[in-house]
Amino acid sequence: METDLMANGWGWVVAIALLKSVGLLVALLVFVAFILLADRKIWAAVQLRRGPNVVGPFGLLQSFADLLKFVLKEPTIPAGANKGVFLLAPLVTTTLALAAWAVVPVADGWAIANINVGILYIFAVSSLGVYGVIMGGWASNSKYPFLGALRSAAQMVSYEVSIGFVIITVLLCVGSLNLTDIVEAQNGKYGMLGWFWLPLFPMFVIFFISALAETNRPPFDLPEAESELVAGFMVEYGSTPYMMFMLGEYVAIVTMCSLTTILFLGGWLPPFQVVPFTWVPGVIWFVLKVCLVFFMFAMVKAFVPRYRYDQLMRLGWKVFLPISLFMVVAVAGVLQFMGWAP
Repeated sequence: METDLMANGWGWVVAIALLKSVGLLVALLVFVAFILLADRKIWAAVQLRRGPNVVGPFGLLQSFADLLKFVLKEPTIPAGANKGVFLLAPLVTTTLALAAWAVVPVADGWAIANINVGILYIFAVSSLGVYGVIMGGWASNSKYPFLGALRSAAQMVSYEVSIGFVIITVLLCVGSLNLTDIVEAQNGKYGMLGWFWLPLFPMFVIFFISALAETNRPPFDLPEAESELVAGFMVEYGSTPYMMFMLGEYVAIVTMCSLTTILFLGGWLPPFQVVPFTWVPGVIWFVLKVCLVFFMFAMVKAFVPRYRYDQLMRLGWKVFLPISLFMVVAVAGVLQFMGWAP
């Protein structure tokens, strides 16, 4: 009898977790579709042109038309490629990008898994994303994809170091690895002036720029620099596998926007703790802040020229690493000296 009750109880837990996961994935994929459209529209507006405006009202269905085009195209696999690894690489990239969202709280209590090491989980899963890139570049059995994969791996690993030190400074102020605790630590009477973007402003800037490099966004899109490597590690890919690489990349971008929101912009908290701001649901504030950070991503793409590869690596190792190391020591010292350590 107890075994039946336990089985039924676990069955409900698993069913609810699956339902929440499917709901989150559907919402996330639809959001990514419109974020992709927004990226193209913002770029077009900066260049004084219209952008996608044919498919659907104001071009709102353009991303779904592109999805249909990719799905219906015939996939081609190079004759000399390792077919198993070639097809597994985009699946690995997309799966890892989506898996990071298991612990992201979009509102108070709105997380599939509110684990105590949430920030560590996201950092670990996002770091594994480099394997999909390496697998794709190597399995193609071609020089240009392999070059692109090597460049991408070096770039992602380099900027993960700075991101790690930035996260440490935030954790020193909070005293917890739980993402919900990080947001709650920014909840005070000063509103947006109490969020970590202000006291940790240098780290906020480093995190934002490192997130651009980590997700291969311009001006750090060296892995797929069209003028040099055609499409980098994706040059031999087409149809659905190519779409999965791009989907994984954009999901990772939204993940970094969400992480920026949680670490520095108060997550789901309203900018001012007064009516009518407190009437707005937390999830609305979270989505608006993510869209704001992505708008900053899109504007950087529009007006900053691409870096050379040596400039990219110099910025990561000779500028961001020393500054972030100094800030970790400085923040720890101030917290200890002032007695503010949590």
